[in-house]
Amino acid sequence: MRERFVRYPCVAGQFYPGEKSALIKLLDKLIPKSLSRERVLGVVSPHAGYIYSGEVAGEVFSRIIIPEKVVLLGPNHTGMGKTFSLMPEGKWVTPLGEVGIDAEIAEKIFKNSQYIEEDQLAHRYEHSLEVQIPFLQYLKEKFSIVPVVISESSYETYEKMGKELAEILKPWRENLLVVASSDMTHYEPHNQAERKDRLAIEAILSLREDLLFERVNRYRISMCGYAPTIIMLSLVKALGAKTAELIRYETSGKASGDYSSVVGYAGIVVK
Repeated sequence: MRERFVRYPCVAGQFYPGEKSALIKLLDKLIPKSLSRERVLGVVSPHAGYIYSGEVAGEVFSRIIIPEKVVLLGPNHTGMGKTFSLMPEGKWVTPLGEVGIDAEIAEKIFKNSQYIEEDQLAHRYEHSLEVQIPFLQYLKEKFSIVPVVISESSYETYEKMGKELAEILKPWRENLLVVASSDMTHYEPHNQAERKDRLAIEAILSLREDLLFERVNRYRISMCGYAPTIIMLSLVKALGAKTAELIRYETSGKASGDYSSVVGYAGIVVK
């Protein structure tokens, strides 16, 4: 019998408020209320501190109807754990409460994936998935997550993994959202970051994961979640996604006032 893991927040009080009422107050400001919502298959959402990327994440999530099943794909910043790591069961805790891991989907992935392995170590101190969850909790009372942390591998592996996951997740297609967690260019002047990020965003909007991989490498775009984004695109295209839309782009310069060295943030929906 598997151990039921409880994953406690590692960046509450740092990337976002650690106290429930303060977090709700901030999310009230970050998530627009007047925008129309629609069903989408995938999103790209940033994962920096909310003071920097929260407006982008808030706007992208405010535009979608959150379903009952959410697959979270994020990059591995810590280097810990398996190459492709999925927590099998248990719950994640934030100041807004608990979210359960979808054990049924996780079990099906373990039985049918040649890449994804059971592991909780990669998740222990990784922030890229954690910061997405309060936005989801604010907008949806009950949902389950499938948290996957992605490390470096080949383009072919990412592409095949996306198609493999699409086949596994097909029974839940009508009630599924795939979130690729990624920031864009890191620590370059604003104009340079914006120019590089435009190249990556164009590839995503064209639903060309091959072009995204090629441009990230050719132009040395320091997009930390390019691998989760490639997997997401491969996955949702196999489930029938046809178009993508850029909801918002900003850099950290807006919040910090320092445009000499910024991080870029993009919010994109794929439907």
